[in-house]
Amino acid sequence: MGCGLYLYGIFPTTGIQEMTLEGLDHQPVQSHTMNEFTFLYSEAQQNKYLASRRNLLGHERVLEQAMEQGYRTLLPLQFGLIVNDWTTVESQLIETQSENLKGLFSKLEGRREVSVKIFWEADQELENLMQENEGLRTERDRLEGQSLSMDQIVKIGQAIEAEMGERKQDIIQAFQETLDPLAIEQIENDLLTDSMIYNAAYLIPWEAEAEFSEQVEELDLRFEGRLRIRYNNFTAPFNFAQLV
Repeated sequence: MGCGLYLYGIFPTTGIQEMTLEGLDHQPVQSHTMNEFTFLYSEAQQNKYLASRRNLLGHERVLEQAMEQGYRTLLPLQFGLIVNDWTTVESQLIETQSENLKGLFSKLEGRREVSVKIFWEADQELENLMQENEGLRTERDRLEGQSLSMDQIVKIGQAIEAEMGERKQDIIQAFQETLDPLAIEQIENDLLTDSMIYNAAYLIPWEAEAEFSEQVEELDLRFEGRLRIRYNNFTAPFNFAQLV
């Protein structure tokens, strides 16, 4: 017996047809139309879904596969949203958020979300810094083997930290100056690991992805292997359309 309806996302009703997709717990994904909105859902088999990697990827996969089938204007709903019935959806979402939903559809039409995550090897960057900055290298070498006071340790540490921060900002600025003009909107997200120095999502015209991808590749070449860049060119627009 099901535990309610698990909701994945919302489309405008125009042109929506049945899709063959598998949702969480291997349940078939179905569509249900109310007013001007079509909801993607499956029968929930649990009262609450843990935010495990498998479940999160399963949720995202449903949305991405629907988009791949041509339904590009999509409002993704947050992971784990379960409702008892469609009356709940009508009273708690459609009746209160109808105009906001239409506004998001308008914003997303003909547009897609892409993301760029930049990683570096801090130890290697520090070594590069010392090779390139003669003054800092000389100061470090002069102090090696000495018994340093706390003031000396703090001073050299602050100088290195400042220079590393500047190197990091130069990289970020290069990406922003190159990629931001191609985007309608961009959002900087939290850094997820110690080696990650930049994490941004971009809303771009659907047809602009090839140019955007080219620019990412050129940036990668520009920094001569100093960086690892993770570019996702196809994802549901969670950063620009998450309503619930």
